[in-house]
Amino acid sequence: MTDTTNPDPCRTVAASDAHALSLTRLYDATPEQVFRAWTEPELLKQWFVPRPWTISRVQQDLRPGGQSLVVMRDPEGNEYPNDGVFLEIVPDRKLVFTNIFTPGWVPADPQPIRMIAVVSFEPEGEGKTRYTATAMHWSAADRETHEKMGFHEGWGQCADQLAELLAKG
Repeated sequence: MTDTTNPDPCRTVAASDAHALSLTRLYDATPEQVFRAWTEPELLKQWFVPRPWTISRVQQDLRPGGQSLVVMRDPEGNEYPNDGVFLEIVPDRKLVFTNIFTPGWVPADPQPIRMIAVVSFEPEGEGKTRYTATAMHWSAADRETHEKMGFHEGWGQCADQLAELLAKG
């Protein structure tokens, strides 16, 4: 599908797309602050997994093809690595990453959810940011699986935790 009204070929897909899930929040923080919360490992660890889970490790090589690794830990201590690569980085405006590949463009082992994530940080008035996170899936079935696994609840809780972190300044 080509959108001739939007010159950005990596546009954020609307939530009505049969292959996408999306959430949007308006934060009382600048795009730079929200981008920093995504790209500084110690900040990402504070919000990027629904509590009571935690993040034990983050490795980010912020360049196209660079590694995006987040290791989530459940309350029992089991770890779940989420390895992938960045596809596009526009400082303070957009991050695009996928779990389809690992560094070196090596195809990843099959994942329960195969996706490309597009996260945007749009200035919205004085010191505010419109934050949109979209998970684009290879099929409507993958989208449905992700939705049933709790996309809205999990990503929503993380978005709320991000708001808490941003409120601390």
